[in-house]
Amino acid sequence: MSGLSDISYDNRTVLVTGGSGFLGSWMCETLLHKGAEVICLDNYASGRPENTEHLKNHPKFTRIVHDISKPYDPGRAVDLVCHLASRASPLEFEHYPIQILKSNTLGTMNALGIARKYEARFFFTSTSEIYGEAAIFPTPETYRGNVNTLGIRGCYDEAKRAGEAFCMAYFRQHGLDVRIARIFNTYGPRMRSDGHYGRVVPRFFDQAMHNEPITIFGDGTQTRSFCYVTDQITGLLRLAGLPGLKGEVVNIGNPVEYTILDLAKMIIDLTGSSSQLSYHPMPPDDPTRRVPDITKAREKLGWEPKVDIRDGLMMMKESNSGSVHRS
Repeated sequence: MSGLSDISYDNRTVLVTGGSGFLGSWMCETLLHKGAEVICLDNYASGRPENTEHLKNHPKFTRIVHDISKPYDPGRAVDLVCHLASRASPLEFEHYPIQILKSNTLGTMNALGIARKYEARFFFTSTSEIYGEAAIFPTPETYRGNVNTLGIRGCYDEAKRAGEAFCMAYFRQHGLDVRIARIFNTYGPRMRSDGHYGRVVPRFFDQAMHNEPITIFGDGTQTRSFCYVTDQITGLLRLAGLPGLKGEVVNIGNPVEYTILDLAKMIIDLTGSSSQLSYHPMPPDDPTRRVPDITKAREKLGWEPKVDIRDGLMMMKESNSGSVHRS
């Protein structure tokens, strides 16, 4: 990726938890391309072996089946621990809340323990969900959030908030070099559309390409900011790899917001679908707006997204990954 030309991962060993997930597999692939030796850890709760199948014969790639919420030691020195392991689809929150809580609390603590033992840098993928129903737009990192600890989304947003607190505790008590990325909606190839795992972009593609009704929750006027996966990975690895960012938390996302209706209509248009819109009740605590302030990413990382949403959606369509993951 051209946005990483000034960062080298040569001769560095990187442990990626959740490495066979959507973002994790892209991170593993990019790190290998940048010269790193990569240990991919995944229990395949929501990740897929096929996401990293094309990497398994790479001489610098090791794939291990393990749940990071249980203790783990790689048995060799690592230079960077990237903790991405977590179910993340809102449709999973009702069905797997305990696993989600564990991966972001116990899992974060275990991953931090590995980083501390081997004196490695630690990188945590947090989420825009920690802001809840935000009251400031675009939302900066200084906003403390408006969340419902008892709500159905609490298993994810509160676990991520706890994960951030774990990171800062290790930073303050042990001097660990931690970096936290708050990720806003990302899309691209390898993202699942099926069942409880389905995210909005691949689900819309799947429905549109089968000429099925497009599922709209609420009236569709709620907004999201969609960042193409290559832009997202570039931002994440700049935050993980640049010097002088110890203890920093940075929003990584696209500052352009679209309504869910906008997204549905774009996908129907790109696929030439005959799908109609099908309206359903809004899930509890679903944020009505979500758009990041990326001033800090621009200033500290020299990063901003480059891929226009229609170009990104077209690349996703052409990859055939937005509609094939039916189970």
